[in-house]
Amino acid sequence: MAKIVIISGGPSKTTRLKGIIDYANNFLSEKGLTVEELHVIDIPAEDLILAKYNSEAIVAANAKVEDADAVIVASQVYKASFTGILKTYLDLLPQKGLENKIVLPLMLGGTISHLLAIDYSLKPVLSSLGAQNMIKGVFTLDTCIERGEDGSTTIEQEAKDRLEKAFIDLTTELKKQSVS
Repeated sequence: MAKIVIISGGPSKTTRLKGIIDYANNFLSEKGLTVEELHVIDIPAEDLILAKYNSEAIVAANAKVEDADAVIVASQVYKASFTGILKTYLDLLPQKGLENKIVLPLMLGGTISHLLAIDYSLKPVLSSLGAQNMIKGVFTLDTCIERGEDGSTTIEQEAKDRLEKAFIDLTTELKKQSVS
């Protein structure tokens, strides 16, 4: 069974980004895939900031990525790029940590002006980590996601459709990979 790791570069687990991550996890799990979430915010800040490559938390996080067949990298857009916390973690992945992985970038932003953040900020970093098989990324406006007081999330249908297409493309690539 294929394994997918979702790396969340969000600075909190109570944001709209978490709604997208939950949606991805549920959609892919229903397809029979094993999905594991890696929230960078759970890694001790000292390990990230001081680049403690050998810390237990960093080693465990990197092992999750290494064992995965596919990696979804999710982040909000901050200052026209992905979050600093995500960059800090990506800097601690091995140089070819995404080699031979199917990679799907997901970004959430407050304005359509940040639409190209996936292509101009995130994809080059993922490529430098060895990602060669990248599924077309999905940018979602944060206004397409509503968080309820109980923590539930509602995603507008148009955004769901684009996310689901990307998840289907991901599963199709995983099937191709398992055949070869």
